[in-house]
Amino acid sequence: MKILVTGAAGFIGFFVAKSLLEKGYTVVGMDNINDYYDINLKYARLRELGIAKTGAEVFNNLTQSENHAHFSFIRLALEDRKNLPELFKKQSFDVVCNLAAQAGVRNSLENPEAYVDSNIVGFLNILECCRNFEIKHLVYASSSSVYGLNDKVPFKTTDRVDHPISLYAATKKSNELMAHTYSHLYDFATTGLRFFTVYGPWGRPDMAYFSFTENILANKPINVYNNGQLARDFTYIDDIIKGLILVIEKGFKPNSESKSKASIYNIGRGKPVKLMDFINTIGTYLEKEVKLVMMPMQDGDVYTTWADTTELKKNYA
Repeated sequence: MKILVTGAAGFIGFFVAKSLLEKGYTVVGMDNINDYYDINLKYARLRELGIAKTGAEVFNNLTQSENHAHFSFIRLALEDRKNLPELFKKQSFDVVCNLAAQAGVRNSLENPEAYVDSNIVGFLNILECCRNFEIKHLVYASSSSVYGLNDKVPFKTTDRVDHPISLYAATKKSNELMAHTYSHLYDFATTGLRFFTVYGPWGRPDMAYFSFTENILANKPINVYNNGQLARDFTYIDDIIKGLILVIEKGFKPNSESKSKASIYNIGRGKPVKLMDFINTIGTYLEKEVKLVMMPMQDGDVYTTWADTTELKKNYA
């Protein structure tokens, strides 16, 4: 099986590519290497996958891994309507795992165009390629952010998600609608996974656990929003990868809401952690005093996330 992993230089994409290679699959990685955060971290992940060349050397050229005979990488953006179909045409993928997207809830308030370009236009291009090149299964990243102002917990995929409070969340909900439409019209399988606050090594530096740790070590205060009255369903990267690989290997399985070959699943720990407990745990392990600056609620933020993963376990465990 040959699998395209978009966002392969990103946090989750890197681990997905690594795991698939360890299982013996043929993987093509793709990423646009944007500068949302330090690109050196992205290049470091690629080096772990055996891609020694970086920058312009891999732009629009498929580069073979020096460590893995079945891995190659190309620097390419989802928005590239010319070269993306060429990649699909030449490679004949069986499965596409689309993890590439413009990430970050808060940044979507300041840079909305990037989210529309990557998450809407780019996702449309992926769907068109899946349609035109007979992809058996598209697995793609959605987000717990789609639940927005929902106050019933735990969040279930049967809940209505009509009240997103950030553009990032709105683009992810749009992806789900677009995937459903293409599955219905063109009869190919799509599975969207709503990720819940993924953390772990090689993670994005804009995530709270990195910025909190950095400030605590430097004896700087940390901003605590909504006066600490927040909770998140933190999910360790290994658990996310296990779930993703199972979906790729076992293929499409309809959930209770499926009206065509389109499914949505929550993927998370299933147990929220209070923000103050999270902060205090970091301080305890660092053996440092934690200085807090209590702040009001941020625009685009939600009070809690909590995944009901019953259907994912039922169909893929």
